[in-house]
Amino acid sequence: RRGQPCWYRKEGVGMIAINDAFLIEAAIYKILARRFRSRSYYVDILELFHETSHQTELGQMLDLITAPEDKVDLSKFSIEKYKCIVKYKTAFYSFYLPVALAMLMAGVKDAEAFSHAKTILLEMGEFFQIQDDYLDCYGAPAVIGKIGTDIEDNQCGWLVVQALARVTPEQRKILEANYGKKSPE
Repeated sequence: RRGQPCWYRKEGVGMIAINDAFLIEAAIYKILARRFRSRSYYVDILELFHETSHQTELGQMLDLITAPEDKVDLSKFSIEKYKCIVKYKTAFYSFYLPVALAMLMAGVKDAEAFSHAKTILLEMGEFFQIQDDYLDCYGAPAVIGKIGTDIEDNQCGWLVVQALARVTPEQRKILEANYGKKSPE
């Protein structure tokens, strides 16, 4: 991330990175057991972490099959698909997980409170991702800490789904001819 090569691309890592991911996930559950096994909410936080992992993996899969870097197909992009990717890939773990954990640790038992929190927090996560997508394109790298590559990487981002909803047929041809190209020109 942030200009560094992916772990699996480092020399000597390759497919070992898959196992590394499993080890990291297993370490999470070891830490949770060490710190929270004696707590009344232990099983609830385990279930929440499992559910969050599942949601995130679904979002990642949806992102990968919607927008593979090597095959641009803008017909797969829509605002509905974008919202689904964002909800599962980003909003659930970035916004709902920390608040739900705090609620569990504070002794909140009301299912309706969790439901309301989830609704609000997933929407906040969507707004966050929209802002992130905008900054990826227009933000100054020195300010945002990265060089945006969503367009070059064929990402199903907010800007492209908004453009697709508004383009003329001629503009769509231009977008299809240039979206996902590695040259930022």
